Amino acid sequence: MNSSKKDSSIFLSHTIAFYNTENLFDIYDSEKTIDSDLTPTADKRWTAKRFRKKINNIGFTIANIGKDETNKHPALIGLAEVENGSVINNLILSSHLKSYNYNYVHYNSKDERGIDVALVFDPSVFKVESSQPFSIKLFNNAGKPDYTRDILLVTGVLEGVKIHIILNHWSSRRAGTKETEHKRLAASNKVGEIISNLKNTDNQSKIIVMGDFNEDPFSYNVKRLVDGFQLYNPMEKLRSYSRGTSNHNRQWNVFDQIFFTDNLFNPQESSLQFENADIFDADFLKNPRGKYKGTPFRTYVGKKYHGGYSDHFPVYITLKK
Repeated sequence: MNSSKKDSSIFLSHTIAFYNTENLFDIYDSEKTIDSDLTPTADKRWTAKRFRKKINNIGFTIANIGKDETNKHPALIGLAEVENGSVINNLILSSHLKSYNYNYVHYNSKDERGIDVALVFDPSVFKVESSQPFSIKLFNNAGKPDYTRDILLVTGVLEGVKIHIILNHWSSRRAGTKETEHKRLAASNKVGEIISNLKNTDNQSKIIVMGDFNEDPFSYNVKRLVDGFQLYNPMEKLRSYSRGTSNHNRQWNVFDQIFFTDNLFNPQESSLQFENADIFDADFLKNPRGKYKGTPFRTYVGKKYHGGYSDHFPVYITLKK
């Protein structure tokens, strides 16, 4: 291959990633949220030193997502489980990321634990036009509001092409899959509402939906979106017996996904085109030994500090123009 053509191809390829960072919290106790377990005096001993190591670990990971394909850092990174703007600032100014001059979009949600989603972006290639958080109306057994993280919509221009990013972190299954099903259904309905509104304005809207859905690609609340809005989910092909983005009870799941409107298959030179998708499960992100060898190398297992990265692997797609 001609080297100049190869360089041109690399220059016009961009990585779009999603990463659940596993409780990227500061060390301070907030009166508004349930975060007292992640402070220096709590049982977990969440100290400034441990926070700095976590920031460094996450920064190093982000800098390398998709690098084999594009030879550069990601253009866009969706994040889950970030506590506030301060921790995101620490992240984008950390040693592995500061040279990329990243910026971010983040809104504080009413989530009881204080965990939010955010979009980190390279402003030299992505120009934000607008952003908006969407709350999900949930109620507990007493009929009172049950607050969870918002869904974030960010609209911007990448390589001259307008795209809409919908960021998610749907409710977990911790209280039981069936018991929490209605929460993820409500989130799925909200995403459908956002997509419908975008398409009503412009039926050729290019939309990318990403997040930790706490459901696999073929689960009902994800599949209804993909099928109902003619989306393409490349993550359907990535799950296997021995691979996924998170591991629970020795079973792999692909809860972390990126799917999008099929007009991102557009072969026109003036448009963005889907190139490939993958799980970023580099060896440094995995437990190196023991019965959990090969699974995500976590920061904590219960209250025990392991000093790893996250309990999820990132996922990513590459787009070319």
